[in-house]
Amino acid sequence: MDPKEFSKDLSDGAEPLWEEGARPGRLYRARRRWKRLPLPVRVLAWLLLALFAAWLVLYITKGRFLKQPAERIATSLMDREVKVAGDFQLYFAPFSLKFYAEGLTVANPDWAMEGGPFFKADMIDTRISTRRLLFGNRTIKALTLKGGKVDLRWSTKGDRNTWTFGDPNQKGAPLELPRIWRAIVSGTQVHYEDPRLQLYTDVKIDTVTASNRAIHDAINFSGTGRMRANPFTLAGSLLTPTETVSGGENRFVLNARSGTITMDVSGTLEEPTQLEGAKLDVGVRGANLADLFDFLGVAVPDTRSFRFKSDVTYSSDAWRFARLRGSFGDSDLGGNMVITMPNDRLLIEAGLSTQRLHMIDIAPFVGYDPRRIEAQGATGAIEQVNGTPRLLPDAPLRVEAIKRFDAKVDYKVRTIVGRNIPISNVDLKLDLDKSLLKLSPLTFDMSGGHVSSDISINARRMPVFTDYDIRLSPTPMGTLLGQWGVEKAGTTGTIKARVQMTGEGDTVRKSLATSDGRLAVILPKGAMWARNIQLSEIDVGVFLQKMFEKKLKEPVQINCGLIAFTVRDGVASADPILIDTQKNVILGRGSFSFKDESLDLAMRADGKKFSLFSGQSPVGVNGYFAAPGINVISPELLARAGLGLGAGIAASPLAAILAFVDVGDAKAADCGPVLSGAQALSQRTTKGKPRDDVGRGTPSKSENGR
Repeated sequence: MDPKEFSKDLSDGAEPLWEEGARPGRLYRARRRWKRLPLPVRVLAWLLLALFAAWLVLYITKGRFLKQPAERIATSLMDREVKVAGDFQLYFAPFSLKFYAEGLTVANPDWAMEGGPFFKADMIDTRISTRRLLFGNRTIKALTLKGGKVDLRWSTKGDRNTWTFGDPNQKGAPLELPRIWRAIVSGTQVHYEDPRLQLYTDVKIDTVTASNRAIHDAINFSGTGRMRANPFTLAGSLLTPTETVSGGENRFVLNARSGTITMDVSGTLEEPTQLEGAKLDVGVRGANLADLFDFLGVAVPDTRSFRFKSDVTYSSDAWRFARLRGSFGDSDLGGNMVITMPNDRLLIEAGLSTQRLHMIDIAPFVGYDPRRIEAQGATGAIEQVNGTPRLLPDAPLRVEAIKRFDAKVDYKVRTIVGRNIPISNVDLKLDLDKSLLKLSPLTFDMSGGHVSSDISINARRMPVFTDYDIRLSPTPMGTLLGQWGVEKAGTTGTIKARVQMTGEGDTVRKSLATSDGRLAVILPKGAMWARNIQLSEIDVGVFLQKMFEKKLKEPVQINCGLIAFTVRDGVASADPILIDTQKNVILGRGSFSFKDESLDLAMRADGKKFSLFSGQSPVGVNGYFAAPGINVISPELLARAGLGLGAGIAASPLAAILAFVDVGDAKAADCGPVLSGAQALSQRTTKGKPRDDVGRGTPSKSENGR
């Protein structure tokens, strides 16, 4: 540089940078080089210098002076209070972000304050990868956590949770944990709540040691909890913690117990704390299936012991149970099921099937105790009430339980196994919508016929209101009544029937005891042949023999028949009982009661032609549903026998015989009203005259003199 230029500078009072004749100094040369650098480079250099100075200050002081500002900033960002009770350190060492705190607490949002803080730790020491953090990849290079407590909970509506920070009204996000390379975690507890499922659990995690991006042992955990007031214990392990750390597959096992129920779970999670995408293999067993469904708040009847397995996945807020297979009691069950929570209300959708369903396992679904029936057989369905037997089940519908969930179930049964139960191909569609339960349609094959029914149980109103509509298509009489002495060979007659009733009450017994409606069994034209057999209980074959003559030597030729009852307040009265055969007209009166299950019916057969010892005197059907009987020695018959005996003594033996003579004046029935199931008032003789001998749909004392 020209010395003259510097002379000018000196004239302004500046000190010379060097003595005259000397070379320019280093400082001068450095300043000149600095000024020659582009402005952006100089700005960047100043920035780096400032960062280095800050780093140096933080490194020397360990950032302890940032404690209060850090608390304020974290509180603002999380929208909840963050406090450090003890030592605080925040600095770069050398390039990773070092965070150390003693007595750290992070509060819960306002709606969850009653649960205490969201996070609390006696000591936490971390080193976070700064480079990865800048690019949104949260990686903890080292973690030491002692005495940690985490409170994970969902809001009552399930729209918010405690681990989604910031705006407390934003939708709760899935829980995601950072990746950890090295860690020592000890004395850590996790509390989890989901009010929608009424699930509350506390889990303790054993000491975890990890280094070089690998966790040396399985992570074990254990805990207790309750679900819908049902307590349980659990224990499990994360079997592939190293893969968990590196973002790979998370395999784990879990065992849970509650009372007699045991559940074993194994499978994989996409994230160790996230159920979304879970692929699980679940096995569950226990003494009563109702105890298992109580965990979900779902009402099912008591059952015998059960055992099931299923493939389970969770995605899009839906639990999907695929390849469900297992058994309850002596019956099998398989299919698929999906559990969701639309509009915060539990919904179960299932397609289920059973190949062999044992009658004893059906018992609880109609209100009987399966264990009692298993121990006592059929007599286990009978109870003594005030000295009389009762057969109708009295188990109450769990009204409060069915209010909590909805269901859509398609259930099919191939065969029902049981003595004298010719039922197969059951197809049930169940729809439960806000306490309105519909079994519609419920169909099955029975003895060559087909039963279709629609049953509606309305628990939206009190008392519970039930509507029954049951229809039996034409069914071969020989197949249906074969077990009671009716021969299949020689029997060509059929039976069809319908039941339409409504009743009030939360049990089958109460519903029927208050019912109103009509029952009708129609016998179209055909033949029926009964064997001459004797049974200790009521027997259709014996009954028919008593109605016609001691022994049937040829089939009974039926023209038409109708056995119908009008039901009022639980009492079913004959309306009418009328069977027209080739030789006789069978007439009936009386009633039976759903209230006390008593039978009070009388039937007689009037011959169309002259015959001796026709048996026209009434045959009584008495007793109770659980203990029916036949009374063939009625007072009328005894009176006639006495009359004959007196006449025989006074005149001749011929007079005694005349007392048992049927003059053959029975009026044949008009089959039109019979086959249409019309009430007694519509019944006519073949000459069109009204009948007054077939019941009028009102209760009356039977003609058997009970």
